[in-house]
Parts: sequence; structure tokens; C-alpha cells
Amino acid sequence: MNPLKQVLNYTRTLKKQIYWASAYSFINKVFDLLPPVLIGVAVEIVVKKENSFLSDYGLVDPFHQLLVLSLLTLIVWGSESLFEYLANVKWRNIAQDLQHLLRVDTYSHVQNLDLSYFEDKNSGQLISVISDDVNQLERFLNEGANTIIQVATTVVFIGAVFIYSSPLVATFAFLPIPIILLGSFSYQKKLQPLYQNVRGKVGNLNEALVNNFRGIANIKSFTAELFEKEKLQKLSTDYCAANSQAIRVSSAFSPLIRMAVVAGFIATLVIGGKLTVEGDLSVGVYSILVFMTQRLLWPLTRLGTTFDLYQRSMASAERIFQLLQTPIFIKEGTEVFSEKSKGKIEFKSVSFSYNPGHKILDNISFQVQPGEMLAIVGSTGSGKSTVVKLLNRFYEANDGQILIGDQDIKSLKFSSLRSELSYVSQENFLFHGTVNENIKFGDINKTFSEVQQAAQRAEAQDFIESLPKQWDTIIGERGQKLSGGQQQRLSLARALSKNSSVLILDEATSAVDNETEAAIQRSLEKIASEKTTIVIAHRLSTIVNADQILVLDQGRIVEQGKHQELLNKKAVYSGLWRVQTGL
Repeated sequence: MNPLKQVLNYTRTLKKQIYWASAYSFINKVFDLLPPVLIGVAVEIVVKKENSFLSDYGLVDPFHQLLVLSLLTLIVWGSESLFEYLANVKWRNIAQDLQHLLRVDTYSHVQNLDLSYFEDKNSGQLISVISDDVNQLERFLNEGANTIIQVATTVVFIGAVFIYSSPLVATFAFLPIPIILLGSFSYQKKLQPLYQNVRGKVGNLNEALVNNFRGIANIKSFTAELFEKEKLQKLSTDYCAANSQAIRVSSAFSPLIRMAVVAGFIATLVIGGKLTVEGDLSVGVYSILVFMTQRLLWPLTRLGTTFDLYQRSMASAERIFQLLQTPIFIKEGTEVFSEKSKGKIEFKSVSFSYNPGHKILDNISFQVQPGEMLAIVGSTGSGKSTVVKLLNRFYEANDGQILIGDQDIKSLKFSSLRSELSYVSQENFLFHGTVNENIKFGDINKTFSEVQQAAQRAEAQDFIESLPKQWDTIIGERGQKLSGGQQQRLSLARALSKNSSVLILDEATSAVDNETEAAIQRSLEKIASEKTTIVIAHRLSTIVNADQILVLDQGRIVEQGKHQELLNKKAVYSGLWRVQTGL
């Protein structure tokens, strides 16, 4: 669908406001066009005196006529100023409202997209659409819509005055308008691909900035500042070059249109003047037509700026609506848990592949009873983390069935499903904010005492209370003010603050110090009887007490049992244990 039609469809909720804004713009322009009429009347009074057309209304004295004209001038200018204010306020508020709706709806849609979508997208490009592109649309609504309505009002109003006063002058004065409109549409076609290119370059620039700010520590450690500066300089140069090309084309519009405007003005000046000299047109009417021609044609030169804004906004709108129309493949269920699941989990003949022909999981089946600890081990790429992703429905299994309690997870609402799961990943993501806010992220309705309890169970309370502002300490983006171990314990506290029946640790101890690993182990022992626990383990020493261990190899369960049972088999698990312990 055309981007303009999509924008118009999207503004249906703002229809009433747009009607009022359009009315204010129309009335404002009508009052703005009346001063040339008043000037013509003034000329008529000065030239004809007692014989001016106002004498027909009982005003014979020229001075009285001028006093009435002064009062009308005051009313016209005051009304024009009032409706200009109302139009500007209304259009700007509409622009802000539409910007807000688009930004929130686009962000909401992006949040709901499948996790696989983000694997091929950079966050810088998404930020560019949600921020820069939405702002471009706002700029057009701030100025462009009002300009178009006022230009249309000018053409209709002045056209009526010209045709009423002198059809001959009207014919020649209006000849440039088709040329101006054709030129506008021609430039529109030329500008469209240029501004699409500009928006793409902006996205590349934002992408680089986001990546560099996130990786600033690595840039510094590898002394790559100069390299990254030069890379950014090239991207910025590419953006400037794309913008410069668009500017050259758009800037040529106004000078070309101006020459067409001059032709119309000269036609009014010469033909109208000749008719006035010959007595076929009064001096007052001639004055009105001359000033009206200027009011008619010069505003048309603003179409260049307006079309420039329009093309920029349409290029942005196209990117916005492409993002809004990105399909969501994993469909949410409609059910909620009929009762608390209590943490019972079952995989039935589940298979999955990210890419066709390359299975990550191949026909795996297992059960976990409420309150049990399930450990999943295996070499890199064996499918351990994929099990957890399927359980969360970040991805959809190709075959088989996954149950929590006795309900298929496909039938459940995401909120119901994920309320039963607390997830601690290998790569911690903490938000810029306080310690208290990050722990409460698991359940924002938690009281401070409940937050403290979660931190205590995660053995995080001691280090939190040693921080400068304790629970109100700002931890920085991604928790960068904390050590790796502190981040991991805070992540565990966040998971424990959530009232879920299943706790998932995805290699949560693979990159932490011995003290943190021991703390996490103690925490697991405390909650073992309260929650079903799934541990994806790299260090086998952390899972020796697991109720059940799955050994994955190339997406298949090759061994299953308890720690000692698997050691006695002297197979895959036993080999992994020997490598790690030397026993």
C-alpha cells in the first residue's frame, strides 16, 4: 500500500482533531487573503471619493469610509492572527499525538516479534525507525499539511475573485499553476528514491553508534578508537553524500517555479493594466488583482519545501509501516493455566531446526516432576539452550509437544506461560536503574521486604548493602558498575522475586568466580524443594545432586540418569567428568 494511504488510515483515530485543524487553516488563509481586498477598497476611496462603491451603503464621506475600512482591517488582522495560532497549535498537537501513537505501536509490535527476527536485525536500525523516521513524519505534519490546505484555499479563493472580476486576466494569471503542479509531481518522483537512500544511510549510522557504545570497553582495550572513528567518519560521509544529492535536486525546485510565478504576475500586470487604462476595469479592482496575484503565486513556491518534507516523511513512513507489517509467526494461545502447574514439564518427541535440513533437536522426550532438578549437559552446539528457548516459546518446535502441568504450551497465553518460568541466562542483562528496580523487574508489585528476601536467597544482600547507596545504587547500563559475580547474583535475585514454579539457569555459573558459583549452589539447595529447576550446566560439579541429568549430543538424548548412574556407564557423561576433574 502507498505510504500516504497508510498514514491516512492510521490517522483515523485523530479524524476529529484533523477536521478542526483543517478548518482553522482554511479560515486563517481566508482572513490572510482579505488585506489585498482592503487595499483595493482604499485605492477606490482615494480615487473615486464620494463615488466609491461604499457610498451605495450610505457612507458618502470619504473619511467615514476610511474609518470603517480601518475597523475592518483591525478585525481581519486580529482574526487572521487568532486562527493562525489555533491552526499551529492544533497541527502540532496532531503531529505529537501521531508521533506518540506510531512510536508506541511500532515498539509494541517489535517487542512481540519472534526472537528469530532479531537475529538478522541490528538494534541501531530499529532505533532509527522508531526514533528518526517517526520524527520525520512529525515534521511534515507540523508544517506540510497546513501549507497544502492553505495553498489549496488560496487557489480557490483567489480564483473566484479573478473570475468574478475579469475572466480574461484570470486565464493568463492562472496559466503557471498547471506548470507548477506538474513540476511538483515530477520532482516528487525524483526525490522519492533519493530520500529512501538517505533513510537507509541514517540507519547504518545509528547501527554503528549503538554497537560502538555497547562495545566501548573492547574498543578501548584494543586501542581501536582511531579505527572506529574512521569507520564512523565514512558512514557519516556516506550519509552526507546521500543527503547532498537529495538537497541538490530539491533545491532546484523553487527557482524553477519562481520563473513560472513571474510569468503569471506579468500577465496580470500587463493585461489588467491595459483593461484599466481602457476603462474596462476599475483602478480599485486592478489593485486587488495585482496584490492577489502576488498572494496566489508566491505561496506556490513553498511547495518546494513542502514536497521536500513530504518525500522525507514518506520515505520514513515506508520504513515504519514495513516494520509494523512484519509478520509474527509464533501465535499466542488463548488459555491460561487452569491451576498452578507446580512445575511439571514434559517434552514429547520434540524436534527443532533453525534452518531447514539441519536439526538442532531430534526427537527428544523427557519428564520433570514438580520440585525436581533437571540438568542438561553436552558439548557446544548439542542443543542445550534450545530446549529452554522452546520451553519459553521463543521458538516453535517443528514436531512434537511440550507440556507444562497437563497443558500444551501452544494453547497458553504468553503471559500465563512465562509467569511460570524464571530465567537466568549466561549473558546477564541488567537495566540502567537501581538495584531495587532491577530485582523488582521480575514482579514490579513486590514490596521492599520481598525484594530483600529474594536478594537474601540469592546471597546478594551482603554485597548490595556494601554499595554506596545500597538498594538505591544506580548500577549503570547492563550493570557495568558491578562485577560479573555480582551481576549474576542480582540476576538470580530477580528470577527468585518472580512467583514462578520453574527456575531455569542457562549456564549461569560458566563464567563466574568460585565464590559466586558456591553462592548459587547454596541458593539452589534452599529452593530445591520449592521450584522445579532446570540447569544447563557447563561445570558438572554444580549438578551432582540433580534428580535427573540429560546428556545431549547432536540434538539427541544419548544418556539419561543420575550423576552416579551415568558415571557407572563409563560413556559420554563419564568422559566429560574425567576431562573436568581429572578423575
